[in-house]
Amino acid sequence: MTTTTNQAFELREPRVPDDYAQMAEVLTVCHPDWPVSAADLEREDMSRDPSMFHTRVLAEQGGKVVGVAGFSHDDRSFEEWRYWGGVNVHPDARRQGIGAALYDELMRRATARGARELRAGSSDQPNDAAGRAFLENRGFVQAWERYESRLDTRTLEPARLDALLAGVQDSGVQLKSLTELAADPDRDRKLWELDWLLFQDVPMGTAFTKKTQEQWVKEELDDPRLAPELSFVAVRPGADDPVTGDYVGYSTLGTSEPGVYYIGMTGVLRSERGRGIARALKAAAMRALQGAGGGVIKTFNDPPNVAMLAMNAALGFERTATRYRYELTLDGDPT
Repeated sequence: MTTTTNQAFELREPRVPDDYAQMAEVLTVCHPDWPVSAADLEREDMSRDPSMFHTRVLAEQGGKVVGVAGFSHDDRSFEEWRYWGGVNVHPDARRQGIGAALYDELMRRATARGARELRAGSSDQPNDAAGRAFLENRGFVQAWERYESRLDTRTLEPARLDALLAGVQDSGVQLKSLTELAADPDRDRKLWELDWLLFQDVPMGTAFTKKTQEQWVKEELDDPRLAPELSFVAVRPGADDPVTGDYVGYSTLGTSEPGVYYIGMTGVLRSERGRGIARALKAAAMRALQGAGGGVIKTFNDPPNVAMLAMNAALGFERTATRYRYELTLDGDPT
């Protein structure tokens, strides 16, 4: 993008699908660790829960989209008055009041809806320094942090991973990929229920909202970024839990860009913990990724989750960043 300095800009509503490509360019340059494509944005809009509010506004300058901002209901921790959003301005178009104008428009819309809490994300990385200052200057405070860690599977000894897998398999638990379980007609329901049970123990400093099975499957299992051949379920044959059946744990891998993957969820039912199953689930994904040529895996954990942090360190994950959840409290009185 050509540098735009001291040019007039305008705020406008998105014109989709025509704007998706330029929106993706702005979002990717603002968040290089999480690149998105026009197809990603279109799918996100198509799969969004229609019962949740969502709004977006663009800044255009010199005929190009240079800013993307918006907010939505926090669908993982839903309250009618709670929203999650962000303001993104292309680095070449900053320090011209574009971010402030986008923010003011979002606040106008949030106030009109009676919002009482706004949430936004950032990190301790250099490229997010301006964003942190932007939020803090407007009264947002850091309410929670998560640790990001990474591991390159090409540096791991296959024999070590095989040993981790063998111990669990000898105990009667089978590790099967989502691809292998595709023939199970009850797979999606059991995974949906299992995911909800596991999330109750994720210490993220917020209460969670259970999504409908249809919405959860649309967002999780039907996400084209999910790698079903690298995502594993711990199955205990003979187990017949009325909710989760014979599924006792699972771990998913998705891809954020070529050669880079992220762990979406890793968890095991309380009754099955302390047996090395969670470690084996991760090892199975690492081993499968090695077999597919290898790559980097990113994972995210909360400071209170001491056991998972220790497990990741033992597996070879190394801390790379801290991700923040910022919050702003409003009076919630529509004007």
